[in-house]
Amino acid sequence: MKLKISQPFWPVIGIGTLAGMRTLSAPVITTHILSTHPSKKLEKSPLRFMQSTTVAAVLKVLSVTELIADKLPSTPNRIEPAGVAGRGLSGALAGASIYKAVGGKALAGALIGGATAIAATYASYYLRKNIVKANHVADPLIGAAEDALVIGAGISLSKLV
Repeated sequence: MKLKISQPFWPVIGIGTLAGMRTLSAPVITTHILSTHPSKKLEKSPLRFMQSTTVAAVLKVLSVTELIADKLPSTPNRIEPAGVAGRGLSGALAGASIYKAVGGKALAGALIGGATAIAATYASYYLRKNIVKANHVADPLIGAAEDALVIGAGISLSKLV
């Protein structure tokens, strides 16, 4: 089945936003899209692994561990330097892959996806903290709602193709 994304900017913004909320969400969504809609433009690219059904399956399994680990008290805040870097790289990889798959410049996709992921990392962190504080709800419950939002949005984004 052919990839139907002609204008990748908004899908990459969406995927980058989800990377800011859950690190693995961007590569999971991207590998799901590209493994079910492979692009000839990625065949000779270093990003071709993003079309692999095996990579897509492994990332889906790993993303479940991220959902669980997020609820543990020992998990560092997403705005710690390593967390911000991981989310930025996740968004950049997804953005580069989508842009390259549609014949665009991978660097442009990487910059858009990475910058969006970093901005969304801070925005989602402070939004979550303020919701917890204002509503006196346990943080893991808000985290579960955030997970549901990421999963639902990811499914919606994957249907755009």
